[in-house]
Amino acid sequence: MIVAQLVAMDERRGIGKQGGLPWRLSTDMKRFRELTMGHHIVVGRKTFESIGKPLAGRQMIIVTRDRDYKVAGCFTVHSIAEALELARARGETELFICGGAEVYRETLDLTERIYLTAVHADSHADTFFPEFNRDEWLATASEPHAADEKNEYPFTFVLLVKKRAG
Repeated sequence: MIVAQLVAMDERRGIGKQGGLPWRLSTDMKRFRELTMGHHIVVGRKTFESIGKPLAGRQMIIVTRDRDYKVAGCFTVHSIAEALELARARGETELFICGGAEVYRETLDLTERIYLTAVHADSHADTFFPEFNRDEWLATASEPHAADEKNEYPFTFVLLVKKRAG
């Protein structure tokens, strides 16, 4: 099973602001849907609550410390290891890690691919993607997009693949 992170971040690694996304990027939301359709998605509780509901066509795995937290139509687990085990047991081929900051941090070493939306702006975010060594990653695809009426900022879709040791 491939472990992939799916993240949009600004020039300062900003990913969130006041519990939501700090931008409006319709093309990025469409790509999110296309990439994740039919797959398991791992999110932290706060990220799930910012989304507000289970996403159609995807199986959401919510990671939370709260043992009583339950959401109809979603799996609730209490560790990243438990989320990975569940997805693997259900036959997942590519597991998407979709935030928030703590979940990204805890899974970065396990991640083989990062589907990055590089937002070309400073969104004045208050939540950030963890620091990571870009030298350990190879950009295998890049697709730039201009700002327009549906996309607040210019951005580039980048596929980062972890370089193999040796």
